[in-house]
Amino acid sequence: MSIFLDETTRVIVQGYTGRIGSFHAQEMIDYGTNVVGGVTPGKGGETHLGRPVFNTVKDAVRETGAEASVVFVPPPFAADAIMEAADAGIRYCVCVTDGIPAQDMMRVKRYMRRYKMAERMTLTGPNCAGTISPGKAMMGIMPGHIYMAGRVGLIGRSGTLGYEAASQMKARGIGISTSVGIGGDPINGSSFRDHLERFEADPETDLVVMVGEIGGPQEAQAAEFARDHMQKPVLAYIAGLTAPKGRTMGHAGAIVTTAGESAEEKVEILRAAGVGIVPRPSEFGAAVEAALESR
Repeated sequence: MSIFLDETTRVIVQGYTGRIGSFHAQEMIDYGTNVVGGVTPGKGGETHLGRPVFNTVKDAVRETGAEASVVFVPPPFAADAIMEAADAGIRYCVCVTDGIPAQDMMRVKRYMRRYKMAERMTLTGPNCAGTISPGKAMMGIMPGHIYMAGRVGLIGRSGTLGYEAASQMKARGIGISTSVGIGGDPINGSSFRDHLERFEADPETDLVVMVGEIGGPQEAQAAEFARDHMQKPVLAYIAGLTAPKGRTMGHAGAIVTTAGESAEEKVEILRAAGVGIVPRPSEFGAAVEAALESR
């Protein structure tokens, strides 16, 4: 089962006619995603990649019935694009954009609280690879061919490590139900805990893999949720065992600033909560295979 999108999900692309948006929109279309149009202010009424272009997200939703949006909008304008999607009734939004100021994302988080939980848009990212339901649809920048359809859920802060996990699993004949990139920024739209809850409720996901890294409290919060609420097995890999304290490592959020944020501490917290630990990136496939066999 797909926890966010499948081949019927109507998707629009914000920043549709730009160079990056155009490239990845075509990749999504080629994969089979139901891209029904895109948004570029000032270009409404045009056609791009065989789909209509709209000036606003509200126009796109009204004309196409879009339910999901992927954001390829430059950092200075990306926060406004996300809030526009929320106001237009989009239910699921993926923001790929890297470099959005943290203060802008604080504004987005406050803005989305005006909606009741039942009506609130789910946001993944920013600075994420996107979401894919293998063989059905993808929203983002991931190489779709490395994912095989199956029954393992994947949640990751790091896109490339998520690719590595998916590739190793595919080589062992293990498929993925949905892979969700939550992004590597310090303030993001949704967390490991949010998606663990969805995978736990998904009857077609048997096991969940988390790809975490240094910095922030998300992995510790996920460990607590897994301990208290997960019946399905959870495996985790934490990147950054050799990262020096106080230095940002790749992602803006990958920085150890306080107790509980180093890789070693996160591994200890997860292990104590009953989460299986993948010791090295080269062992994703073997660890998942062993966990599935022992169920």
